[in-house]
Order: sequence, then C-alpha cells, then structure tokens
Amino acid sequence: MANPARNSFSYVLFCLLAIISGVKGLNRNYDGPHTLFVFGDSYADTGNWKKSFSSSWKLPYGITFPGKPTGRFSDGRVLTDYIASYLDIRSPIPYKFMKIASKSYFRYGMNFAYGGTGVFDTLVKEPNMTVQIDIFQRLVEKKVFKEEYLNSSIALVSVAGNDYSAYVVKNGNDNKNLPAFTTSLIDQLATNLERIHSLGVRKITVTAIGPMGCLPVATASSSYKNCSKAGNLTSKFHNEILARTVQKLNEQRKRTNKSAFVMLNLYDAFLSAMKKHRKHTGSLKVKMNPLEPCCVGSCGSVDKSGAKLYNVCKKPEASFFWDSVHLSQNGWHGVYLALRSSLHKLIRI
Repeated sequence: MANPARNSFSYVLFCLLAIISGVKGLNRNYDGPHTLFVFGDSYADTGNWKKSFSSSWKLPYGITFPGKPTGRFSDGRVLTDYIASYLDIRSPIPYKFMKIASKSYFRYGMNFAYGGTGVFDTLVKEPNMTVQIDIFQRLVEKKVFKEEYLNSSIALVSVAGNDYSAYVVKNGNDNKNLPAFTTSLIDQLATNLERIHSLGVRKITVTAIGPMGCLPVATASSSYKNCSKAGNLTSKFHNEILARTVQKLNEQRKRTNKSAFVMLNLYDAFLSAMKKHRKHTGSLKVKMNPLEPCCVGSCGSVDKSGAKLYNVCKKPEASFFWDSVHLSQNGWHGVYLALRSSLHKLIRI
C-alpha cells in the first residue's frame, strides 16, 4: 500500500518543479540575470493559496500545463510565467513554498500574489497588497535575498480587478461614489509601488486593468456575444488615472534620469489578443468564441457523489478565457505577444 505522506510530498515536489521550470528559456532578451518579485491577484498567482481552499488546486485547472493543478487560476501558464520567460528566468517560487525550496531558487525572486486579493481588502481573507509587501519587507530585512538580486530586480504588480468586484458587491449598481473609490484605490496603489521601490526593487511594472466588460462573467447575459460598455468604461477610467499617476511617480525621479515605474497596457493587449484569436480560430475545425469560457459552471467543484459541477470545452488550447474571469494559457500567450514589444522597458534598470 502506498505511503500517503510520501505521495503528498511527491505531489508537492512535482508542483514546485512545474512552477519554477515551466517557461524558462523561451526567450533571451537581455545580457544579464534578473530577479522577479510578484505582487497581486490571480492573474499573477502561481500557487500561494492553500490546496484545501482553492479551486486552482483542483482539476481541471492545470490540464494544459503541466497536466495537473499547480495553484494557477488557469488551465496552464499565467502572466507571471510569460514575464519570467521574457526575462529568461524560471518563474519565481510562490512564497508558500519558500521553506521547502532550495535557496538557489531565490535567485529568480519570489511570488507573493494571492488570487482574489486586491489593493484593499476584498471578498477573500488572503493577504491584500499591503500585507504582501509586509511579507516581502520582512524577508528583505532578514537578508533572504542577496544584494545583487535586489540590484537587478523587477517587480510585477497585477492588482485592482478584485477591488472593483468587492465594490459592486457592497454597493450594487450605485456608481456615484465610483470615481472617488478609484482615486483612493490608485492613491494607495501608488503608495504601495513607492514602498516596493524603497525596499530595493529597481524597476516596478504595474498592469492596467483589462476590459472588465469583456470577462465572461459580464458577457454571459448576452450569450457571450457582447462586452459590457459600463464595465469597460470603468476599466478605462481606472487606467487613465493610473497612467497619470505612474507618469507623476517618474517625474518625481527626474533627477536620477531613470524611470522606475512602468505601466503595462493590459487593456489594449486583451482587445488585440481577442481580435487575433477570433481571426485565428475562424480557420480551425473547432471554433472558439473568445468571449466564451472553456470551463463553464463551478469550475473545479464536484457534488457529494463526486459528479462534476462544470463542463470543459473540447479544445482548451483553442480558448481565450478559461473560466468566468480568468484567461486560458492560450489567452495569456496571446496577451503576452501583444505586450512583448513594450517589455523592453522592464529591463532598463
């Protein structure tokens, strides 16, 4: 009879190896090594949630890569993996695995992102961005990361979508306070970005919010045919203020002649990738509407008898969205290709 403890350890080791080795070597775009620190939500999380609490650790998540769930909110790779691939480094280990990982992996950085979290507290109890930075600060103060790692470090910040979800749950369709909420949200985000920089990270990239009106959760009411204009207007408003804020942060550093903060235009990248996806899949036998999720229902859940409470499309690798709010690996790859021409800004430390 198999040893349950041994099997459990073997599975954790498998997940850890998949997390740190998934995309290394896809691109070579710079002359020296970089270190990547990641903060934010499920678009960046590669396994920080506890297995017993998150669907990201249950099938069918991970079925495209690496074939089993690894804690990513997708069928495979996510944004963090593709940014790491651009830097030609291993995807940084989730903070959760810090104690069992070899210290040699700290060279690639660490991922502090937790799915469902935001700049502020949201609808989950996992660490918000401020607490994620608190964790990072403690590790920096303990000198877990060598000075040379910090000197070549880049931070990826993907956050804020869940803040708007929490706002809607608390306020319904009452949007009169939304502009003030967005302003306070980005003010706090700016404080967080400056704090990361003060801890020694040389370059910080923050993602704009994607078109929230095009998420399947928003397009389901139109049978996945049309994006919600209201949702997209919220995204645009957020991104306009964020762009001005990032510009202001860099202007305050003019005396150094270096821009420490970069905004990645996830909004346009999403739209561009969806457009190309629609054109590409139109020539395939299996056509996939980019607005329609591959995993429909309560993805990852089963009833008391073990019956699945979801359905998975025939070709996950041909989908753009994986579930009601998350992209598939194919979707993230398309977004990465749309962003790639602007990623050189990350390596100018």
